[in-house]
Parts: sequence; C-alpha cells; structure tokens
Amino acid sequence: MKKSIIVIALIMVSLVSFAQKMKKQNVPQVAKNALLQKFPKAKEIKWDTEGKNFEASFDLNKVNNSVLFNQEGKIVETEIEIKVSQLPKNALQYLNDNHKNQKVKEAAKIVTEKGNVIYEAEIKGKDLFFDENGNFVKRDKVS
Repeated sequence: MKKSIIVIALIMVSLVSFAQKMKKQNVPQVAKNALLQKFPKAKEIKWDTEGKNFEASFDLNKVNNSVLFNQEGKIVETEIEIKVSQLPKNALQYLNDNHKNQKVKEAAKIVTEKGNVIYEAEIKGKDLFFDENGNFVKRDKVS
C-alpha cells in the first residue's frame, strides 16, 4: 500500500513534463485565493498547468517553492527547494555510491496531499526520487 502511494505521488510529480505556462488571468480564482491564503508572502508567482491541475511557482524567503492545486483549489502537493546536504542520509549514500563525482543541480522535498514525503535530486538532466527514508525509488528525465 505504501509503495502504491509513493508510485502515485511520483506519477503526479512526473506530470511536470507536461506543464504549460499560463497567464495569471486564466488561473481559476479559487486556486489564486488558496495560494494567497496559505502563502500570503509568496513573491514572483508564475502559474503553469499540469494536466487538470494548476501549479504556482514562487519565491518565499529566498527559497524556491511550488504548490500544485486541483480545480477546486485544494493542494495536491507542495515542493520546496532544499540544500543537497538536507537530503536523507540514505539518499546521500545512494548518490555517493551511484553518481560519484556528479554534481546535484538541485534538491527538493515534496509533500503529497496525504502527507507522504518524497525527496528529489536532479543530476545530469535526470530527477532521482527517494522515499522519506532516503531509499531510491525512481528516475525520470527532466523536461
């Protein structure tokens, strides 16, 4: 069951490759309101679509964030940029063992609407995903 939840969450994250930029005026008001209610200090907000969902990417306290909303304005997932050193120990070990001398371009912590945590590390145009304990789960191409 836990594996199924993680796979579903990773599929949702993979939808990033289908994201399309959109103008703020085309974003449903319910999604804009939900963003401002949850993150009133968000700056430089950019909107994209991911399937039927709406993604807001923004800066908050000098940290890159994104939030995925469904059509009703409910948060589907949040993603916050983290330092590579903040990845779980098992993820860092995996990266050291399998991608030695390769630079991690960026790292993120993703939380699904059910509260599941997924970590992401981008290396050489690929996103590597890890579960909350840092165990490797999946690899995707970055679009």
